[in-house]
Amino acid sequence: MDFNHPPKVLELKAKLEGFMDEHVYPNEADYYRFTKDQNNLWVQPPLMEELKAKAREAGIWNWFLPADYAPWSPGLTNLEFAPLAEVMGRAPWSFEAFNCSAPDRGNMEVLAKFGTPAQQERWLKPLLAGEIRSTYGMTEPQVASSDATNMELEIKRDGDDYVLNGRKWWSSNIMHPLNQLLLVMGKSNPEAERHEQHSTILVPKDTPGLEVVRAMTALEDYHSPGGEGELRFTDVRVPAANMIWGEGKGFAIAQGRLGPGRFQYAMTCVGAAQRVLEVMCRRVEERVAFGQKLSKQSSIRQDIAKSRCEIEQARLLVLRAAAAMDEGGIEAAREYLPMVKIVGPGMCWNVAERAMQAFGGQGVNEDTLIPRVWALARIMRIADGPDAVHMSQLGKMTIARAMNGG
Repeated sequence: MDFNHPPKVLELKAKLEGFMDEHVYPNEADYYRFTKDQNNLWVQPPLMEELKAKAREAGIWNWFLPADYAPWSPGLTNLEFAPLAEVMGRAPWSFEAFNCSAPDRGNMEVLAKFGTPAQQERWLKPLLAGEIRSTYGMTEPQVASSDATNMELEIKRDGDDYVLNGRKWWSSNIMHPLNQLLLVMGKSNPEAERHEQHSTILVPKDTPGLEVVRAMTALEDYHSPGGEGELRFTDVRVPAANMIWGEGKGFAIAQGRLGPGRFQYAMTCVGAAQRVLEVMCRRVEERVAFGQKLSKQSSIRQDIAKSRCEIEQARLLVLRAAAAMDEGGIEAAREYLPMVKIVGPGMCWNVAERAMQAFGGQGVNEDTLIPRVWALARIMRIADGPDAVHMSQLGKMTIARAMNGG
C-alpha cells in the first residue's frame, strides 16, 4: 500500500496551503468578530465574497465533487480530495470560500447525480458558481430523526403539483442571505415498502406557505450567517417537475447523500484536530508553571502523544474510506462510513478537550480556535446521525461478517 500522495495532489495541496496562509488565517479573527456580532446576524461578511472571488480565480473551487460526477466535477477522486479537505478543515469556516461547504456540497451531489437537465440548469449551475446557497430539510422535531424512515412531512400529489405539509428543524443554512433553495425529504407514498415511502423535492425558499418559525442555537451559538432553523410547511405547493429522481427515492437519496458527507466531515475533524494539537504544543513549550515548562509534565506529554496517535489513526481510516468509495461507491465503503463518523468527531472532541485543559482559562476563550473546534466536534457527534446509531449499525455488520467467516 502506497501512503504517498501523487504529485498532482501534492501540487494542489501546496497551492491550497499557500492560499490559507495568505488569505484565510490572517482574516480568521475578523471573520469571527463580524459573525459573532449580534448586529450582523444573518449578514454575509463582505470578507467571504472577497475570498470566494480570489479562490475561484485561483481555481480552488468545487474540489469536493468526485470525478464520476462529470461534467460538473473538477476531476478529483475522493482519495485525492481527502488531504485537501484536511487542509480546509484547519479553519472549517473556509470551506465556503472554496464552495465546498455543507449542506451545499451534498445538495450539489444530489442534483449532479439525480437532477433533470432543467433542475440542473435552474439550481445546480448557480450553486456551483457560488451565487446561491441551499438547505437540506430532513430532521423533524416530533420524531426520532436518526431513523430516516420516521419522517412525516407530507408530500401529496395534486394535479401538476405536489403539496407539502409538516415541520422540519435543524435545517442548516436556512438563514443565509444567499439561500434560495431547499431539498426537502418527506413522505409521499405511505402505503409503499418502508424504505420507499419517502421522496425528495425541490422547494424554492420564497414559496408561499414555507415559514421559518425560528432561528435555533446550537450550544448557544446561532452560527450566523447560515444558522439552523425550525420550519413549518403549510400547503406549500411546488410543480411536479421539482421531484428529484422520482417518488419513493427519498431514502436512497438520503443514504447516498450522507455517505460522502460523513467522510468529508471526518476529514474536517482531522484537519481541525491537527491544528489544535499544534497550538497546544506551542503553548506548553512556552508556558512555565511550578518552576518548569508545561511540556516537561508527564501528563501533558501523554495527552499530546495520545492526541497524535488518535489523529493519525483517524486520518488513515478516512483515507481508507475514501479509497473504498473510489473503488466501489457507497456500497463498497458502507462499513467504513460509520467508522469514520464515529471516530472522526470523537477524536476531534478528545483532542480539543485535552488542549482546552492545557491552555487553562484561555482554552475556553475566543482568543483561540479550541472552543470552536470543541463545539463543532460535539455537534458532529449528533449531526448526520448520533454515535449510537452508527455503532449499532457497525456492530450489526461486524457480527454478520464474523458469522460469514469474513
